[in-house]
Amino acid sequence: MKNLFLGKWRITEMEQWDQEYIDLVVPGYFEFRKNNIGEFQFGIVEGDIDYRIEKVGNDKRLDFSWEGQEEYEFLSGRGWATVEKNELIGRIFFHLGDDSWFKATRK
Repeated sequence: MKNLFLGKWRITEMEQWDQEYIDLVVPGYFEFRKNNIGEFQFGIVEGDIDYRIEKVGNDKRLDFSWEGQEEYEFLSGRGWATVEKNELIGRIFFHLGDDSWFKATRK
């Protein structure tokens, strides 16, 4: 199965946070590498990703778990993403906390 998700994706929009916060430290991004690993950062939140790709009907969906930090506080969660018209669209969940949809374009 070809991995359409590989590479770095620039976060262009999120439901819970504006672009100023998304790009506070670095331009916000998700990155997916081979071997089902990746990373992300937006605002002061950063995390390491463990992902799997599954086929749902005729579409491919990337499901991930993550752990990371916000400043010095440990965080974890999960999420998912699909590729629609060259745009990454998905949702990120914080364990026992917020969640937000996001959109990103390939860098």
